Amino acid sequence: MAIIKSLRGFTPEFGRDCFFAENAVVVGEVKMGDNCTVWFNAVVRGDVHSITVGDNTNIQDGAVIHCTYQKAKTVIGSNVSVAHNAIVHGCTIEDNVLIGMGAIIMDDAVVKTGAVIAAGAIILPGTVVEENSVYAGVPAKKVKETGPEMHEVIRRTANNYPMYAKWYEE
Repeated sequence: MAIIKSLRGFTPEFGRDCFFAENAVVVGEVKMGDNCTVWFNAVVRGDVHSITVGDNTNIQDGAVIHCTYQKAKTVIGSNVSVAHNAIVHGCTIEDNVLIGMGAIIMDDAVVKTGAVIAAGAIILPGTVVEENSVYAGVPAKKVKETGPEMHEVIRRTANNYPMYAKWYEE
């Protein structure tokens, strides 16, 4: 059973049909929408500020979602995939975004709708990632626009994770 822990008077809140792997951790001031999934060894730690997650968003294995005390909350939209071992910290991720494996999004960054953050990319504090664009590198820079094929990958990835979660109910 996942660790779902109240802290400082806040209890995590979830929408319908959410899945939490047995060793996922969700703590404190966290609100998640419907059909969200939090996978093995992922941590969503709303201990020092709030974390809000929209519908149909997946937090994959080993990912860390956190914020900065009295400074930077974390807001993640709907249909977002946060891939394995990514770090999302004190920033805003809009809808229909794919964050690649091992990517780091730092405080006060904003990742606009339809963007892709490449695996291993580091989005520096305060960076605004353009809508429908791909950012890669360290520090991350825009490398191209996303097209219909990439939008389909974003959509398909977000929609697959609730399906995968159902496999664990059997």
